Amino acid sequence: MARETSPIVKQSRREGYALHPKAHKIMARKSGIPGQHSGARQGKSGLYLTQLREKQKVRRLYGLLEKQFAKLMVEAGRRPGLAGENLLQLLELRLDNAVYRAGFAVSRRAARQLVSHGHFMLNGRRVDIPSIRLKPGDEITVRQHSAKDGYFGNINDVVAATSQQPLSWLKSDSKKLTISITGLPLRAEAEPDINEQLIVEYYSR
Repeated sequence: MARETSPIVKQSRREGYALHPKAHKIMARKSGIPGQHSGARQGKSGLYLTQLREKQKVRRLYGLLEKQFAKLMVEAGRRPGLAGENLLQLLELRLDNAVYRAGFAVSRRAARQLVSHGHFMLNGRRVDIPSIRLKPGDEITVRQHSAKDGYFGNINDVVAATSQQPLSWLKSDSKKLTISITGLPLRAEAEPDINEQLIVEYYSR
């Protein structure tokens, strides 16, 4: 499975946005583009650069490769409604994002790894594809074998560490190790500090 392997903290500094919890502390001490000659490389800002950086920020935040993200943008544009909001909804409905939103992982990268290792079942069937799109009525459960290991045995500590806020479209039960999709994500429930219109404009050039 293809994935971006560059350090998440370096990506965060490049985008000027903490893409992972561990990036917050480091970015408080180091700012700007990483690299010895980062100052010389920053150059002048412009509308295209602003659009590009917003696209890269959101793509990396949700852990998609460029082709995956562009394909999702095309689908979002074909759906009724605002393309930018459609894009965020599609991103939120990914299986790995739902695991993260439920508080079962401290980051989307960690959630993607849990899914890839086959720890979850979707509607009674084992799944290992992080990009699976969920829909209302779907039920995600931790596999019985996985529920016995140390990670899920201490899931309450993980949930407490994530400090996830309740969502209208998702319900989770850390005791039963279940996640229920009860509706569709609202725009206000997506990640803050995202300007999806810039992404739409980037792909509309």
